[in-house]
Amino acid sequence: MSANLKVFIGWDSREDIAYQVAKYSILKHNPNIEVYPIKLDEMRKQGLYTRDDDKKGSTEFTISRFLVPYLSNYEGYSLFIDCDMVCLRDLEFVLEFADDDKDVYCVQHDYDPKSMVKMDGKEQHIYPRKNWSSVMLFDNKNCTALTPEIVNTETPMYLHRMMWTEDSRIGKLPPKFNFLAGYYDYEKENPVLIHYTDGGPWFKEYHNCPHGDLWKNEIKEMFGIE
Repeated sequence: MSANLKVFIGWDSREDIAYQVAKYSILKHNPNIEVYPIKLDEMRKQGLYTRDDDKKGSTEFTISRFLVPYLSNYEGYSLFIDCDMVCLRDLEFVLEFADDDKDVYCVQHDYDPKSMVKMDGKEQHIYPRKNWSSVMLFDNKNCTALTPEIVNTETPMYLHRMMWTEDSRIGKLPPKFNFLAGYYDYEKENPVLIHYTDGGPWFKEYHNCPHGDLWKNEIKEMFGIE
């Protein structure tokens, strides 16, 4: 396995603390992993992101996540994750599920959201392959179709449903790499990444969300709080 897995975390101005905890939890288990935020303002300043603001997007990185292969120079493997996650083990373990036969790997969820509202009051949208793109392991050399031009002009449906590749080239990751809090069994899946998809404990309304204690313990450790 590579000692330099690149991890790109979607950054949202409303959830900077979520990003900080996600990054801390990843590096705690493996300090050799390279972690980068995907910040929309920076992508715009670099001319990489020119789309109008997505009114239906629940985060600032709803579309910009698909720039990861380009940002990686189409080399090696890169992992994208949403910011509303906490890492419990060495994330480089994900590379054991990769081979040269696929373009992208993800947990292929099949579930119905429990609420039509998420995060800070954002509407929950239901669509095929929902949450597949919240954790994506890209084999960057096979993802040259994801150019900045395509990311800036194609529809959200085309991007999130992974219509930029063939179905046969979408690899499967086990649920432990995108463990949806409140939807999967903790003991059965032994999660690596817990995803607070309906809202995390940094939001007052979700302070007592499923497995929120793990995130709270992480932030206490990060700031040295007893």
